[in-house]
Amino acid sequence: MPDSGFARLVSLACHDLRTPLATVTGFAKTLARGGTLPEREAHFVDLIDAASGQMAALLDLLALAARIESGRWEPVLAAGDTLELARADDVRVAAEGTGAPVETDTGVVRRALAELGRCAAVHGGVDLVTWSVDARTLTLAPVTADAAPVVSGETPRDLGALVARRALEALGGSLAAGREALRVTLPAQPPR
Repeated sequence: MPDSGFARLVSLACHDLRTPLATVTGFAKTLARGGTLPEREAHFVDLIDAASGQMAALLDLLALAARIESGRWEPVLAAGDTLELARADDVRVAAEGTGAPVETDTGVVRRALAELGRCAAVHGGVDLVTWSVDARTLTLAPVTADAAPVVSGETPRDLGALVARRALEALGGSLAAGREALRVTLPAQPPR
């Protein structure tokens, strides 16, 4: 894939935004560790710290999308198990079933599946979504009618879901929206 000037611009912007974000995060953590703030102000500092973490995660997603788009992404391959990759730290996303071994960029796949699950829960207005894992086929449900176009990327309203799709497809995977579900199929190993 040819390198696009816009993808390089986005990569540079992501890189340059990290310095001021690190400053905000650092000062928020310093203030929080001091332990001398009144409760209300300590709460505000905690909110700033959490928002800084969210911004860093969004910059990571955007930088990954730019590297994929420009053809400069080199996945870090490692052995993984599809059920383990589907397990998320997010209490709104569960995983069940039987996994299978894969060689993939496990960090990127784990993040992509978590983002798709989070997106389905948030945009679907449901408390829990579940990845049902059958070897290298993973089915996310429920994906409500409101969430389906956002989770599938048809309606671009969620950066995490959009980047997840690009990353999984770049690794040789496929995504297919079905009736109240999203099916992801992962290859045993990415295309060379």
